[in-house]
Amino acid sequence: LARRLNETLTVKGALFLDAPVSGGQAGAENGQLTIMCGGSQAAFDRAAPVMDAYAKQMTLIGEAGAGQTAKMVNQICIAGVVQGLSEGLAFAQKAGLDPAKVIEAISKGAAQSWQMENRWKTMVDGKFDYGFAVDWMRKDLRIALEEARRNGASLPVTALVDQFYSDVQANGGSRWDTSSLITRLPKNDGG
Repeated sequence: LARRLNETLTVKGALFLDAPVSGGQAGAENGQLTIMCGGSQAAFDRAAPVMDAYAKQMTLIGEAGAGQTAKMVNQICIAGVVQGLSEGLAFAQKAGLDPAKVIEAISKGAAQSWQMENRWKTMVDGKFDYGFAVDWMRKDLRIALEEARRNGASLPVTALVDQFYSDVQANGGSRWDTSSLITRLPKNDGG
């Protein structure tokens, strides 16, 4: 769609940029979004001063459509990270470890991620109203999975996590944030 819009608008003398964002509601409110752009350098340069008002990072990835494709990569990566964090936290609790101490120990090493830094506590506390909704993530993962079928990419973990998000939806979590994947895992029962 971005490529078609770019072609149509270019013929009419307009510039086009597809520019999806990452950073959630907090990023938007604080002008700290990451913007993945697809289009011409001229379109990017023209839009940059406007995007700068709400972005901490903006990158021209490539031709029109490349921004949306980069957003697919972003969502694929987030899905895997959130599932891994969910499993790690659930495992720590089942093993009788203090999640706060585990996160303190591992969050400055190779396991570090934005999700870990910003969502571990709310995940342990069972609070899921802090970010990007499961419904939106499933929409984005569907787009990525459709594109993977088209371009021949293999996304087995993404497809599995998409099904896990389907479970969250079925359990009433459609509007919970994406860290709610942890709700699929058994809680520590003290044993």
